[in-house]
Amino acid sequence: MKNIFKKIGLIFIFFIILAVIFFVISLFFDEAVLVRKGTFYRAQRADKVVALTFDDGPSPIWTPQVLDELKKAEVKATFFMLGSHVERYPAIARRVLAEGHEIGNHTYDHHVLIYYKMEELEKEIQEAEDAIKAVTGQSPRYFRPPKAWLSSREKKKIEEMGYKIVLWSLNSKDWVTFHDKQITSYILKRIQPGDIILFHDSGGVFTAEGGNRAQTVKTIPRLVRKLKERGYRFVTISELMDK
Repeated sequence: MKNIFKKIGLIFIFFIILAVIFFVISLFFDEAVLVRKGTFYRAQRADKVVALTFDDGPSPIWTPQVLDELKKAEVKATFFMLGSHVERYPAIARRVLAEGHEIGNHTYDHHVLIYYKMEELEKEIQEAEDAIKAVTGQSPRYFRPPKAWLSSREKKKIEEMGYKIVLWSLNSKDWVTFHDKQITSYILKRIQPGDIILFHDSGGVFTAEGGNRAQTVKTIPRLVRKLKERGYRFVTISELMDK
């Protein structure tokens, strides 16, 4: 019996170590780089345009604050929403659209799709689409997978469903709750015309809802001001694709 408990303990410790290693690696490496093929992750543009995108919302706490800052900065963005959150907070989803922003599909429940069967994948995306359309009256055209992971087979299926898969070229890593000055500095050192910048308006390190997006909210005015000083303007994903 002692040997059994010892083995269980060792297995548990092993998975804890793996989780810690994965977390540390994710701080310094953007996994989206590995799965960009066949997706839209940045535009080949000569003019200075960038797209701000926000994942995992809407949130009753953070999305309104993000929207307030975008409105003050006179900037439009693209929000990749979870169907379950849209159903839970319909008024906020409608506000996003009413203020001229774009809405994309980020699945219904934020599950990593690479483990799904094709029928499960289709159901997850379709349920999110149905939720978004029921609340906003519009069907999303763009899809972003949680954690970026998609196989070639899954990409093909999603495209057959009528979606353009959108990833990103710059990851703010705001889910780690870095300070807004650190986030801004990181982006400013790497920014290029046509970049798609990833932020979150909901979610924490291990959850798709909750979390603390205070630094994200603070980053918006600082980053927008500095990029505008460099001659950049901000567009939605559809505008970024429209050369």
